[in-house]
Amino acid sequence: MRVISIPMDFNEDELYVDLRPTVGYPLFLKCEGFNFAGSIKIKAAAAMVEAAERSGTLSPDSTLVESSSGNLGVALSMIAASRGYRFLCVTDARCNLSTRRMMEALGSEVHIITEPDPHGGLLGARIAFIHKLIASDDQYIWLNQYSNPANWKAHYRTTAPAIARQFPQLDVLFVGAGTTGTLMGCARYFRESHRPVRVVAVDSVGSVTFGSPPGRRMIPGLGTSVRPALLDESYVDEVVLVEETDTIRTCHRLARRGFLFGGSTGTVVSGAASWLARHDARDLTSVAIAPDLGERYLDTVYQTNWVQDLYGEDVLGTDAELTADARRM
Repeated sequence: MRVISIPMDFNEDELYVDLRPTVGYPLFLKCEGFNFAGSIKIKAAAAMVEAAERSGTLSPDSTLVESSSGNLGVALSMIAASRGYRFLCVTDARCNLSTRRMMEALGSEVHIITEPDPHGGLLGARIAFIHKLIASDDQYIWLNQYSNPANWKAHYRTTAPAIARQFPQLDVLFVGAGTTGTLMGCARYFRESHRPVRVVAVDSVGSVTFGSPPGRRMIPGLGTSVRPALLDESYVDEVVLVEETDTIRTCHRLARRGFLFGGSTGTVVSGAASWLARHDARDLTSVAIAPDLGERYLDTVYQTNWVQDLYGEDVLGTDAELTADARRM
């Protein structure tokens, strides 16, 4: 029997799904959504708060503030509630309603940005709001996940070593790119441990992270409209860009096999499957990181009207076609 006293003490870090029957290639999906925050962001959130506590930045009167499209906001809400801090999440309309309600249920305040910045999009507008807030009141402490080294160090210490233990002969690692904390932590670990692992970043079409032009992105999680300060491309071997329509199809095909994952996971699996197919990589051992599960996307990615309104009536095909595609994956 395992007994815990704080929510951060529970995180299932050794669970993988064998996707070989689904994608036709040796791909193992590391599931990071089995904790009380429901996503991989619990690691970065805990690390950033602990670093701020060690430095003396946080006091009992402090209010944590962070920009988040959802998962980090939930993780910080949970940690703030367990440690007695106030927390303000600055997000935008793309944040799922269930995610906003979850943060509020945990006692956090949610501020929604509606107008994008002319140059930085909605993320730029969120960050600009935070800059004004912390300039006006020093009780607000911005953890700044986009440049905080505790973000990538959390995955250097935990995520990457866990993968290395389970897959000593790992050839390829697929990591989604958001703040690039997970990507940089894992890439640095395998580079510095002199493991011959090819690190492939998976990003959304419309994201500017790797120099592509900005475009519409409706699924929260991966991608950004402002290049993350954490990113060092010298650690990345290759980048795969995924259309949101492919993300949605992959999520639905996985669901037809009984696996309900989030939009970020759908993007990573889609990118990994296309890379493996292009390289005919049947003899390689590969791992993809699944940041979250699908319950928070029931009103978006898994809601037929939402999908068809944004991407067209034919994006999913018929139920029979989806099921057949899932069997062929």
